[in-house]
Amino acid sequence: MSTAKVAHLVSGKVRELWELDEKRLLLVTTDRISAYDAVLPDPVPDRGRILTQMSAFWMEKFADLVPHHLLSVPMKPDDPELCALPPDVGDPEELAGRTAIVRRAEMLPVECIVRGYLYGSAWREYRDTGQATGMDLAPGMRIAEKLPAPVFVPSTKAVSGHDENIDMATAGQRIGKEQAEKVAALSLLLYKEASAYAAARGVIIADTKFEFGIADGELLLCDEVLTPDSSRFWYEKEWTAGEDPPALDKQFVRSWLDSSGWDRTPPLPRLPAEVIERTQARYIEVFEVLTGRSFVA
Repeated sequence: MSTAKVAHLVSGKVRELWELDEKRLLLVTTDRISAYDAVLPDPVPDRGRILTQMSAFWMEKFADLVPHHLLSVPMKPDDPELCALPPDVGDPEELAGRTAIVRRAEMLPVECIVRGYLYGSAWREYRDTGQATGMDLAPGMRIAEKLPAPVFVPSTKAVSGHDENIDMATAGQRIGKEQAEKVAALSLLLYKEASAYAAARGVIIADTKFEFGIADGELLLCDEVLTPDSSRFWYEKEWTAGEDPPALDKQFVRSWLDSSGWDRTPPLPRLPAEVIERTQARYIEVFEVLTGRSFVA
């Protein structure tokens, strides 16, 4: 039995965070799925492994552009890093492939959103007011329309409730003007690089969210990167401006919730088996298309 000391730090909506030592954390992504700031009662099988491994793929791909917090993702139950953990962390069979060992970083209190298409909350705001936070848009734009250029829109990181879009001046007040400009430039660069890569595989990245932290004075790309939870993915062949494209991401669950009659107050409805299966299939599909790897649970 392991004698390792591992302290549980926090349970997030979908992640469990443990402290390995002063420099390293253990980030376990479960199969729980959230929508509209609430955790649904039904998990989506393999979801945690897909998000963990997809984030690792992008972090490795972008390593020459920006350093990241990822140290390793133990993939097998007999990996020494998993076998050394105490039983209360979890069974190595369950932890394998969904557990990331990362550098401990002080997270910046700003989320870095990049939008390339008019969709989601930005579309709803534009539809209702003719404007969208942080975006200079012409009249008459349609849902899912490509923007003239990708736009960086910082937002708050709410401990509870909804994140809120903010402007660059407010982001500068929170993390410093120079730091805000740096993460804005990095976010746009990563989005453009990833979009070009995805386009070559027939996939549109409509928007995405990045998070950054500081470790030993170094700015790091952290948390999840370009996953179906933090991004919107569409097949280019299925996209038409003015129409709602089929989703290869968590939007599929949000759309089902919207059509279910749920009024966004507890309790959340149970997900039908078909929705769970189709969500799992979409996550696996976009993982395989973008990484070029077969997903192994």
